[in-house]
Amino acid sequence: MYPLIEIQTVPIEIQMKVTNARFEYAKGTAQMEISRDKGGLQIRSNPIKVNIDTFEARNSVVPTTARSIQQSAQKGVQAAYEATAVLARQGRMMMESTVDGTVIPQMARDAVQKPMVDLNIQFLPTTGADLSWTGGEMSIHYQMDKLNFDWRMEQMNFTFVPGDIEFTMTQRPDVIIKYVGGPLYVPPSSDPDYEPVDVKA
Repeated sequence: MYPLIEIQTVPIEIQMKVTNARFEYAKGTAQMEISRDKGGLQIRSNPIKVNIDTFEARNSVVPTTARSIQQSAQKGVQAAYEATAVLARQGRMMMESTVDGTVIPQMARDAVQKPMVDLNIQFLPTTGADLSWTGGEMSIHYQMDKLNFDWRMEQMNFTFVPGDIEFTMTQRPDVIIKYVGGPLYVPPSSDPDYEPVDVKA
């Protein structure tokens, strides 16, 4: 005897779709402003400087009043030294004089003897000019042009898109009952394959 009914169960089938949450950026506009700072070339030059001091050279030709007084004072001192030397020499000669009397005539001859004439010939000016100099200087300063970039951007806008979960039932649950037996005949004797049941007493 085999089963006459076959029962088949069909499970439910669900499809799930998940959408993640996200930020969406709304595009904005940007502006750029460019400005230029001009540079330049600067050259600074100080030429050589020559200093010529002719004070001493001019004083040697035409002395100033102060220099003339100073020179005269020096000459007076020199003349006093020379006169003192002459008097000292004459005094010593008189102290050393002998009886022959030759000292006084000698002193007389020295007094009347013509002195050497100083013609005061000299090269003028006796002192040259004082020369000094300061070295030259040159400085070069170069500055390149500058470009300034100013970015102006609008406010950034973000939109939040929440996540989503979507369920889709692709197959409904079901129970399938299938009869797998043969046909039932009423009365059983109408079955073409009927065989009487042999019941032995």
